[in-house]
Amino acid sequence: MTERARVLIAKPGLDGHDRGAKVTARALRDAGMEVIYTGLRQTPEMVVEAALQEDVDAIGLSILSGAHMPLMARVLELLAANDMSDVPVFLGGIIPDEDAAALRTMGVTAVFGPGASLDDVIAAFRAAIAARRLNE
Repeated sequence: MTERARVLIAKPGLDGHDRGAKVTARALRDAGMEVIYTGLRQTPEMVVEAALQEDVDAIGLSILSGAHMPLMARVLELLAANDMSDVPVFLGGIIPDEDAAALRTMGVTAVFGPGASLDDVIAAFRAAIAARRLNE
């Protein structure tokens, strides 16, 4: 990537566990990306507004509360309403396999569970951002 990628990492919902989000944010930063971390207890509206204001190339969300389906549906709906459907959205957390498949069908770029390789996460972000930039 010639231009430094801008990535938003957020924790939507009431989940208060942010270790995975912080580890991922640090790994993406160490891989050369500019990372905006919004912190805990973000609403989908806050996530999308931050993504819009920061003009991000990708969004990474961490959800461990079990509310991933409605939260992701709302984030994707708001992205579409703001003409941002082309922004890749990644999800990390405790996500059942059947929900992960449904989330990908809804438009989530990739779903990462516990123990996911940070190298794989970085590679997925890079590939999705590069593909988006080719289509601009």
